[in-house]
Amino acid sequence: MMNLTKGRGPSGGRGRIRAAAAALCLSAGALTAAAGGTSPAAALTPPVSLTADDLTTWQTNGIVWSMAAGDGVVYAGGTFSTLRPPGAAAGTSEQPAVNFAAFDAATGTPTGCQLSFTMSSGTATVRALALSPDGKTLYAGGQFGSVNGEGVSNIAAIDTATCTPRTNFKISVSATVRALDVTADTVYLGGDFNNVGGQTRRKFAAVTTAGAGLLPFTADADEVARAVQVTPDGRHVALGGDFFTVNGTSSHALAVVDATTGALVKSYPGFIPNTSTVQDLTTDATGLYTANEGTGGGVFDGRIAIDLATYQQRWRDTCLGATQAVLVHSGVLYSGSHAHDCASMGEFPDQPRKHLLAQSVDDPKLLPWFPDTNDGIGEPVGPRVMAQTDQGGHHYLWVGGEFTTVNGVRQQGLTRFADGPDTGAPWVPNVSLSTLTPGRIDVNWQTSFDTDDGVLTYRIYKDGASTPVHTTTGYSVFWDRPQLRWTDTDVAAGETHSYRITASDGANTSAKSPAQSATVAATAERYPARVLSDGASQYWRYDEGTSTFAADATGKLNNGFLRNAPAYRQTPAAVAGASTAIGFDGTSQYAYGNTALPAPTRFSVETWIKTTTTRGGKIIGFGNLTMQNSTRYDKHVYMANNGRLLFGVYSGGYRTVTTPAAYNDGNWHHVVATQGTGGMALYVDGQLRASSGTYTTNQDTPGYWRVGGDNLNSWPSRPTSNFFAGQIDETAVYPTALTASQISAHYALRTG
Repeated sequence: MMNLTKGRGPSGGRGRIRAAAAALCLSAGALTAAAGGTSPAAALTPPVSLTADDLTTWQTNGIVWSMAAGDGVVYAGGTFSTLRPPGAAAGTSEQPAVNFAAFDAATGTPTGCQLSFTMSSGTATVRALALSPDGKTLYAGGQFGSVNGEGVSNIAAIDTATCTPRTNFKISVSATVRALDVTADTVYLGGDFNNVGGQTRRKFAAVTTAGAGLLPFTADADEVARAVQVTPDGRHVALGGDFFTVNGTSSHALAVVDATTGALVKSYPGFIPNTSTVQDLTTDATGLYTANEGTGGGVFDGRIAIDLATYQQRWRDTCLGATQAVLVHSGVLYSGSHAHDCASMGEFPDQPRKHLLAQSVDDPKLLPWFPDTNDGIGEPVGPRVMAQTDQGGHHYLWVGGEFTTVNGVRQQGLTRFADGPDTGAPWVPNVSLSTLTPGRIDVNWQTSFDTDDGVLTYRIYKDGASTPVHTTTGYSVFWDRPQLRWTDTDVAAGETHSYRITASDGANTSAKSPAQSATVAATAERYPARVLSDGASQYWRYDEGTSTFAADATGKLNNGFLRNAPAYRQTPAAVAGASTAIGFDGTSQYAYGNTALPAPTRFSVETWIKTTTTRGGKIIGFGNLTMQNSTRYDKHVYMANNGRLLFGVYSGGYRTVTTPAAYNDGNWHHVVATQGTGGMALYVDGQLRASSGTYTTNQDTPGYWRVGGDNLNSWPSRPTSNFFAGQIDETAVYPTALTASQISAHYALRTG
């Protein structure tokens, strides 16, 4: 993969503001019934100061590899031949732009600066751009032989006032230039070359800004250079790339050298795995930050923060999905990558790629800023480069790369974000009502998601009133949207009340959720009361309608996400009463828990099923992934093609017990599987049907409870389908092995 070299405008991300994130995570349990009393959410959650709302921007017809920005102008280089307006489809309303374009940072429209980077044979490309500190000269590197017909050799200097190549800056570089950084008197370059100005310079070199004279600076590397970054004090230069040695000394992918001589100041042997490289570097006043890409096993794909005073690591994140670009603004490290698995650092599990992320310069924890692109063309990996500048009282972050969509809308090659205004409203909350306790209504909702706000304000409206009866705040990100609850005790038995909820980021408010109504109970339902009294730690009743939310009735609020629109409110339900069931299609629909949990040493899973399938499928299980089939999975109950039920754990091998009878007869069946000190047991309809006293342990891997489908690869009697086709109801998980008498008592209460 190629380097992402960026210029620094006047703001340049050099200053740093340390700010704590105002993230309020509400504890599990009922909220007070008093209205008001909480501070509303801010428009952006500090320290994030840029919105995730993409601004209208002209597009390229190819890949943007490099950018530089300053004085309100953004320069973009890459491998493309035309520009077109925002929203225009490829091939329409195009104008020529041969591997280079310049834009007004505030409007996203092209300026009058037009340059053509070409070569006599092969494909020309601009892989690096950097502005001089005074903004008067733009330096370009790549693979090209002329600029606007002026002969050059893979590097050129452009006078920004006239948008013409400087004829007094010429030097021969033997191969592609992939990285540039500039001081008042020196241009540092890195790339594939081994010769500059007729002299040996392997992968890194330095030339004068006046006349392009080769300097004594020597930092010879054995493999490709992809990034150069001068430190803020000008004394040192950080180097990044594929190399394993610098000036003959072991230092893989990263090194710091003297800015005058190129002599090693800090080497990093073994610091970055041999399977990983450094694609980009940036700094602020006190830190150096790396963008890393890996291939093969044991890779490192994330970002590293290094203290400039000591050149020692401050932090590193371990997200998987190669990072291509990094940039600092107001104490936040913004990055372009295709991150897909950040579970190793306590963030989102493996799932579809996310391409733009933000972190504090002091902490690798992901901040709530999640605009997104697609992978696009080329390799494809999405974003490749970032640049920033101020214009008209606003700060702008530009992103270039291979992508062809931004925030789900067609947009190729370029996009941009600003420090305001924030115009995107949070998602409408998903709401579920519960009347398990007589004399009250529990209002449960799944916290919403906003692309640039973690703390949202929720307002509850009762019976169509225009004034909320309760206001509170909660923290959420796209992979962790915990359930919140407010209990309305200002009700009486037999009354029916309706509720709607809005979510606000402080500047934008969602629409009100669809009205949900419930009638206050005078007495408790016996079945759910027994489930709760027997210690369920998670209990999904599936009473929601057309939402992605399965409310947890335990008060521990481990809600479920419903995937791919299962059939809601199926009747008759398994247990007599007001509850409904849910239907899964056996192809892609399932539910998973919001919260990653440690593997239980003892447990019970309980649910009701109704099916006529002959393709089998997983009914409930514990897996390490949520948005795709798990790679580690056990503690599950599944149905074979013949309708028999299997309960399995992994304990040095696949350990299963199987019912002698089939249960795909179209009737409701009560299924409970337990594991504890007495081994494994599988109950159906209140009776023990299969057991083994031998196996008391299971796979010790954190994961999520999943219902309706997950991987079953390699398990005994593996069914045709991983997913269960049928209805499921009243799913509960317990931290203990239920007794036979408890299980038979549950089954006996099915008639209410």
